[in-house]
Amino acid sequence: MIYVIKKPILTEKSTMNAENGVYSFEVDRKATKTDIKAAVEKSFRVKVSSVNTVVCRGKVSRNRFGLVKPKYWKKAMVRLAPGEKISIFEGV
Repeated sequence: MIYVIKKPILTEKSTMNAENGVYSFEVDRKATKTDIKAAVEKSFRVKVSSVNTVVCRGKVSRNRFGLVKPKYWKKAMVRLAPGEKISIFEGV
C-alpha cells in the first residue's frame, strides 16, 4: 500500500484544484480506486470522499535514434471530505 502513491502532481491546474479540496497524485498503473483511497487516508491521515483516475499517455518524441515512446502513467484526483487539507500542497 505504501508504493501506490508515487508522487504528488504540482502544476498550476492541480494547485487551483487543491483550493477546492481536490488533490492530484501520480499512482501505480495497477492500483485501484480503493487502493488509492486507503493509501491517501493512511499516509496523510485525512478522510477521502471520492477518487477519480485517468491513464495518461506520454508524448512521443523524436531524437537521432528515431521515435521514442514513453510509458503510460496513471493520475488520481482525490477529493477530500469538507474541512480536510493536505499540508504538502499548502506551500509551507
